[in-house]
Amino acid sequence: MNTPESITSLPERPDDERRRRVINYSIAMGIRIVCVLLCVFVRGWWLVLPVLGAVVLPYVAVVMANVGSRRGDTVTTPGQFALTSGDSFSAQGTDEAAR
Repeated sequence: MNTPESITSLPERPDDERRRRVINYSIAMGIRIVCVLLCVFVRGWWLVLPVLGAVVLPYVAVVMANVGSRRGDTVTTPGQFALTSGDSFSAQGTDEAAR
């Protein structure tokens, strides 16, 4: 028999995913701005930390923003069914498989 589809197996809505990615990118760029400002005030060997943050964070932010959904599972569409060898669309007078 057909098993019911779980709503949790569906991916995140595109609008929600885009919003989450923009928020994550904005947070990373905010941290980068703080690192750039710290470069003005920090002296000595401690200057290496904000410089590394200002240089590396753009790459990390872009990679994290472009990561797809958090789930790596295969997605099955609701209502999807499998045809068995005995099923035929032509028996009802229409050829749905050709469309």
